[in-house]
Amino acid sequence: MHEDGSVVLVTGYKAHELGVFSNDHPGIPVICYALKKKIREYAENGADWFVISGQTGVELWAGQVCLELRDNDKINVKLAVLMPFLNQEEHYKDWQKELYVHVIEQADYTGVISNRPYENPSQLRQKNDFLVAKTDAMLIVYDEESPGSPNFYLGAAKRKAHESAYPIQTIDRYDMELASEELQQQNPEYWTGGDD
Repeated sequence: MHEDGSVVLVTGYKAHELGVFSNDHPGIPVICYALKKKIREYAENGADWFVISGQTGVELWAGQVCLELRDNDKINVKLAVLMPFLNQEEHYKDWQKELYVHVIEQADYTGVISNRPYENPSQLRQKNDFLVAKTDAMLIVYDEESPGSPNFYLGAAKRKAHESAYPIQTIDRYDMELASEELQQQNPEYWTGGDD
């Protein structure tokens, strides 16, 4: 999947863990803005592949951000979606399925880790270990005071980091507050209910 450059795994909370239940939630642009800043930084420092497993929330938004950077900003960013099992999107809500399909169709590479539908949690553990093993670094939206599903990824990443250089970069709630402030400064009319 890569010759030069590095491969970055991007993950974080699922949509429902963040209290996001529709695609017009005001938190989504803030998360996307924070992701875009970090992904752009990685790209400027030589990372060329970004990998997600396609779960709802942070991962799909990161996928969307990668596509925007690649297509709109013409930054050399490639997106790989490695799904843990077949029909992962089966239980996604319609708004999530729409984004999922968009990201999958536009990705530079897609694959399935376990070529079967969901059977048991071991497939999720496999996914975490596999994706950490196949990447050079991790960007994770995570706050230690609000553990959740990213914990499992983090465990795999920390195990790898003990054996080799595996930088883990966190976007936490302070980064989100900063992103929110920057967004407000850039688009004051968006936040005051002006016509956008």
